[in-house]
Amino acid sequence: MRPELADLLSLMELERIEENIFRGQTQDLGWGSLFGGHVLGQALSAATQTAPADRHIHSLHAYFLRSGKVDRPIVYTVDPIRDGSSFTTRRVVAFQDEEAIFNLSASFQVQEPGLDHQVSKPMSSDPETLASEHALAQAISERLPPSLRSVATRRQPIEIRPVAPLDPITPERRDARRQVWLRTPEALPDDPKIHSYLLAYASDFHLLVTAMQPHGVSWLTPGMQVTSLDHAMHFHRPFRIDDWLLYDMNSPTASGARGLVRGHIFDKQGRLVASTMQEGLVRDCRPKTG
Repeated sequence: MRPELADLLSLMELERIEENIFRGQTQDLGWGSLFGGHVLGQALSAATQTAPADRHIHSLHAYFLRSGKVDRPIVYTVDPIRDGSSFTTRRVVAFQDEEAIFNLSASFQVQEPGLDHQVSKPMSSDPETLASEHALAQAISERLPPSLRSVATRRQPIEIRPVAPLDPITPERRDARRQVWLRTPEALPDDPKIHSYLLAYASDFHLLVTAMQPHGVSWLTPGMQVTSLDHAMHFHRPFRIDDWLLYDMNSPTASGARGLVRGHIFDKQGRLVASTMQEGLVRDCRPKTG
């Protein structure tokens, strides 16, 4: 297995300190602060490890309270709020240096039959015909800030292929719609919990970029302050993240220095496997002209 994927799987396992307390290690992706998907995936791992084995995650709701540090471990405390006949609820708070940086509520359910319908999978390019985000970043690495050039050439554990790539240095104005295909580059164990941790991790990529597209700015635009504020995710159907998944995102609104983005995640067969919603800070601190 590729080292970067093995490292990510190891990071999601966590160290159990007490029955409902876990410790997770951090990873520096080169952005100066902890990636939101990192703490999201680890918090889901902590919650899942305290839930009955016959129950699977169906929803999570999280708030990012403070920027996480990449050189400190994270302690996760799990509150086992409820174990009902069909549903289990857990609350997780993540701490660094005794300060809460993140909280998450997660709900698990036993498998049940029921009504079944979904929105249709949108039209999209074949992922095998698209360039990877890694290749696209390498192509513009000389134009990136020196501090980010090593990030551009580093292979990531999740392979992402944008359907309509956007230049983050000189972004053009586009509709608030974005599509990417994603998967792990190698096969994973069959355990569905592993696939849910990694999809939670990957679901934080590209969301806020979608809210900035109509304004011709990106997270690399000088003067833009961009960070996730909250994140919600619903898991609808079984899936594997080691096979291609289409992440279709749109931003219905941006106002008050915040952008709201919705996402639908489909497998190659067209099944809707998960949905996301995130609001983030998109504060424009550029000097005003005119």
